[in-house]
Amino acid sequence: MSTEKLFRIAITLKGLDGALQLVGGLVLMIVPASVISGFAHAVVTRDLLGDPEGTLARHLELAAGHFAEGRTFAVVYLFAHGLIKLGLVWALARKVMRAYPVAAVVLSAFVIYEVFRAIHTHSLALPFFAVLDVVIVVLVLREYRQLKQDRVAA
Repeated sequence: MSTEKLFRIAITLKGLDGALQLVGGLVLMIVPASVISGFAHAVVTRDLLGDPEGTLARHLELAAGHFAEGRTFAVVYLFAHGLIKLGLVWALARKVMRAYPVAAVVLSAFVIYEVFRAIHTHSLALPFFAVLDVVIVVLVLREYRQLKQDRVAA
């Protein structure tokens, strides 16, 4: 598979991720905190995550418990993160040259933040997203170099 094809797949996934974050922010803004914590409690008490005293169940209960405290932050974060990603994806899909270094810096900042938050929150998902963002940064930089070479050759 070519690097450009991988790049296209990566930015498509990043665009979907950005759109899902916007939807997630909207849902968090509309749905009451009590509904979310009640849902988390129902999932844990019905053993849908395995042992109700297990690690995954504890993480879900803890996250739901902290949700009420950080709700505004979560909504703003999801909206901002989603909009930034969608804007970068739009510019990269149209091969706007100035967007490539900006995307590499912004996504690298997301990686640093994701690692920082993962360490402090013991999140299971954030390290996964950080690795994906590192792969996307590498693909963005490779595509940028290739486009620069193509423009010089033309």
